[in-house]
Amino acid sequence: MIYVKPQPEPSDFDKKVRVKGIAHLKAKGIALNKALPSGTEVTPLWRESLTDLHVAYGGICAYLGMFFERVAGSSVDYFIAKSVSAKDIYEWSNYRLACSTLNSRKREYNTVLDPFYLAPDLFRLQLSTGHIYPNPSLSPHAMRLVELTIETLSLDDALCRDTRARCYQEYVKYKLDNDYFRSKYPFIWLEAYRQGLLLT
Repeated sequence: MIYVKPQPEPSDFDKKVRVKGIAHLKAKGIALNKALPSGTEVTPLWRESLTDLHVAYGGICAYLGMFFERVAGSSVDYFIAKSVSAKDIYEWSNYRLACSTLNSRKREYNTVLDPFYLAPDLFRLQLSTGHIYPNPSLSPHAMRLVELTIETLSLDDALCRDTRARCYQEYVKYKLDNDYFRSKYPFIWLEAYRQGLLLT
């Protein structure tokens, strides 16, 4: 994971999502300043913003730090879960672009660091294997927060490891353009840069 710069909401987001969403909640008698009651179904107006979200964040999954095509499963992760805050269900600032796999892993857990407020140099990557791990120089508290994020999202499982390792291997094998590589795999690029392993 790396820091993700929050992008401004689209000009039509308020009309398409927020206004209709809040009206829907009020019509159902849901208090905006409280958690969404368990089992309550709400209209999925956030789907209206999926294309905008994918474009705004360059198709980069906020948790993997890698590009994914929309056809592979583009989804909205509510960083503040619906079960915690009803008023944030239809808020652009609460949306994180995530591939379907990572979104399903994140769910409603609050043990994941927010990419929008991520300090630099928390995560390290072994490029040859794709192994992700906390920066060894972190304080014990920061170390545990990073470990919990990795554990909750299963960022170091075989699937994630293999994908990261393959992306770097293809970059080297095919001598991919550095700007292209950075635009598609910013976390891997950053680690290759830090380790002095970018192609020149």
